[in-house]
Amino acid sequence: MTPAITLTERAASRIREILAAEPGKNALRIAVNGGGCSGFQYEFQLAEAAAEDDLVIERSGVKALVDPVSQGFLEGSEIDFVDDLMGQSFRIRNPNATSSCGCGTSFSI
Repeated sequence: MTPAITLTERAASRIREILAAEPGKNALRIAVNGGGCSGFQYEFQLAEAAAEDDLVIERSGVKALVDPVSQGFLEGSEIDFVDDLMGQSFRIRNPNATSSCGCGTSFSI
């Protein structure tokens, strides 16, 4: 069985705030693409609806979507939202990543 990809309550709360300001958008899409300083990078976009083959992650009434290719890279990950000295951002705690860049937006496996 594939380990779950989860959203923290802080991430769900921030997604709710973002979606409230974007009419017609109903979910946050999380993808993994080639590139970035460590080999792969996370991408976040607002989406109107889930694709037929998306993984839909729900928490507290909000949805995050992950495409089938990205699911393999994100197995067991936790999506969080942080507000610290570096700024505000979604952060992914990815147990599959062997290293990541300083800003946390790219990683290698």
